[in-house]
Amino acid sequence: MSDVPENRSAGVALNERAMESLEFIRTTMARSAPFTAVSGRAGIAMGLLAIAAAIVARSAGSNEQWLGIWIGCAVIAVPVGLAMMRAKARRYELALWSAAGRRFAQGFLPSIIGGAVLTVALVRADAIELVPAAWLLLYGAGVLAGSSSSVPVLAWLGTLFMAFGTLALFTPAEWRDLWLASGFGVLQIAFGAYIARNHGG
Repeated sequence: MSDVPENRSAGVALNERAMESLEFIRTTMARSAPFTAVSGRAGIAMGLLAIAAAIVARSAGSNEQWLGIWIGCAVIAVPVGLAMMRAKARRYELALWSAAGRRFAQGFLPSIIGGAVLTVALVRADAIELVPAAWLLLYGAGVLAGSSSSVPVLAWLGTLFMAFGTLALFTPAEWRDLWLASGFGVLQIAFGAYIARNHGG
């Protein structure tokens, strides 16, 4: 009779260990899962906006006007991108702020914030001609950092952005809209189409 409680307690302990092991496996898998809510369609939409901004910016009457056009484009593009990313996450029942999503944000956002701060510094230093290169380089660095927790093709996108940013440093200032349209426009559209086709939209 005394063996029954002992067997029961041993069974409970075994069950608890099994549950703890399952929880550990589940947590480990969640941490190692890639962030797949990156939207290729958002990349295409933002790329089209960038090309439109480049066309309009070419007729800007001053550097301040030019900068205002591109910042206006970013103000429109960011919520469009986020909305389309949220729509993709909802469609596939993915959590934007999963462990993988947080890792992606931790890799991507510091470069974007750094780019915003550096833009202010360059404008104050009357070095606005360096803004396109800074944007391309820092956006590329952010995408490259975020790619470690997302779809691998983003590493190529980030690398190409940084290459375009580097080349932009050594070309005339008149080429600034060409470089921005090539990076934020053509690259975003091309890679967006690839992600949309191969990674679910």
